[in-house]
Amino acid sequence: MPRIFGAVTINAERCKGCELCVVACPVAVLMLQPKEVNDRGYHYAVAANPDACIGCASCAAVCPDACIEVYRVVEK
Repeated sequence: MPRIFGAVTINAERCKGCELCVVACPVAVLMLQPKEVNDRGYHYAVAANPDACIGCASCAAVCPDACIEVYRVVEK
């Protein structure tokens, strides 16, 4: 049976660190970068555990700035 998993890409420069994506992720893939900030001075979201992504796109749906794209990948 093929395994479906996701790949998350985040535009760190547009992210304002609202943390909505972190809360929306059911498998704890995302977190805010604790030590670095982007050009706008915000701690931005990063994929801390990308292998756990299931491709549900909940993070992209709640992002108010459309900084997140989720791709579904099928592994046969």
